[in-house]
Amino acid sequence: MVNARQGFRTECLVLLLALAVLTAVASGRGAEYDEQYTLFLTSGIPRPNWPADIMPAGMVSGLQAGHAGSLQIAQDLRATDVHPPLYFWAAGLWRSVLGGGLFTLRLLSAACALAALALVGRIGRQIGVPPALAMVLTLGCYGFAYTGGIARGFALAQCLTLAGLTCALRPGNGARRDWMAGTLLGGAVLANYLAVFAAGVLVLFCPVASRRHWLVRLTGFLPPVALAGWFFIAQRGTRDGQFPPFEWLPALARLAGYAAASVTGGLALYAPAGARLPIAAGLILVLTMLVGLIAARWRSVAARPIRWLLLLAMIAPPLGLLGLGVVFNTTPIELRYLSFATPFLALLVAGAVRGLRLRALVLTVTGAVQAAAIAGLILRPETMQPSRATARSAAALAGDGITLLPRGNDGVGLVGAFMIEAPPDLPVLLVGPDESPDAIRGRAGAFPRVVLALLAQDGASKAEVASMRAAFTHPDWRQAAIGFNVAVYERTEPLQR
Repeated sequence: MVNARQGFRTECLVLLLALAVLTAVASGRGAEYDEQYTLFLTSGIPRPNWPADIMPAGMVSGLQAGHAGSLQIAQDLRATDVHPPLYFWAAGLWRSVLGGGLFTLRLLSAACALAALALVGRIGRQIGVPPALAMVLTLGCYGFAYTGGIARGFALAQCLTLAGLTCALRPGNGARRDWMAGTLLGGAVLANYLAVFAAGVLVLFCPVASRRHWLVRLTGFLPPVALAGWFFIAQRGTRDGQFPPFEWLPALARLAGYAAASVTGGLALYAPAGARLPIAAGLILVLTMLVGLIAARWRSVAARPIRWLLLLAMIAPPLGLLGLGVVFNTTPIELRYLSFATPFLALLVAGAVRGLRLRALVLTVTGAVQAAAIAGLILRPETMQPSRATARSAAALAGDGITLLPRGNDGVGLVGAFMIEAPPDLPVLLVGPDESPDAIRGRAGAFPRVVLALLAQDGASKAEVASMRAAFTHPDWRQAAIGFNVAVYERTEPLQR
């Protein structure tokens, strides 16, 4: 009883630490491209109709302040985006109750990540793995903390996946338990398509009392997956060209780098130039150490079917992404997609170090690396998308001029993220697709100074940035300054009136 109480208190302390970390991530990081789709969709304006004239950056706040109902979200989502609806329904409800902007919406992901950590502890107790240690190792994974602090559906899908596993492992009424487990795992897919790899493994291979119970689990899993498929069929062609074509060697290198980063973070991004390669090698070495430890102490991790289940759930996301690449000739490999593997890795490591003589050394090294990675996640601009730093640089250099901003693929992600981070009164002029340099230069009007925000984050914005540069590489203009992702041009002579 004393040990149980002490364990409960320790887990509560871990959750308090997680609350502080996830709140810091949610409040400290700059606005991201994909988060704007969440904000606009749940406000009832999935594709804003930006004015052709100059507008203040603060205009975006009014456009993102509305509240769309579940039916409107579903209709708009099928017409405009490539994601299943459950997270957006939850986000719409969250905003209707709590209101607010990006930070408030990010807190939904933080709440889901906290619940996921509590479930990791519950699973640890169910399978005989140190629960608090598994929770700390999960929280320390860069990919888990990152997805727990952004306004996207990864944390909700993670929470539902772990809830499904918890339910499947719970003793009691087998049929009812397995149906609920399948429903929760299907809900994870309805929150994020890429949860299907880990969730599918848990549906197929989590121990069941009989084949009948396995079929019952499938009856819970398949309806939400079918609904997700209905959305996918409508959306499947809306993001062509999002990723480069698939090639084995680049894909494997990208996968290895992001797999390491999802656990040990991006320390090499902001290290001194000469130290980046050794640090990157060291991070991969730490991940290799953890994987090697699991292999060396395989029989000590957990009961045989459980350890194999955790291993399959851990490797399913990276293998699934490679499979998607082969089938669709694309390279859909990003760090956040690999975050679904992190709780299962943490549970395996927590089981492997139990009783290990060098346990303190292994955990000290791992903890130090993960703590540094999470600090970088919160504080370092190199780990963030460029909108915040670009907006601040543009505002500092704008003077009496205007800021030209590429519209991007659809005027959502790039424009929204920049304008959220910019001062509300910053005058902004959007540059759309196919605008010629002469037309762009003409739209600058009588302003003596222009700031080019060089945000080339998708195919359309890359072309628009090139046109913006060409527009002011002209005898009437000269480059006057440069900043973070911005270039400033001034007229060589005052405009004749």
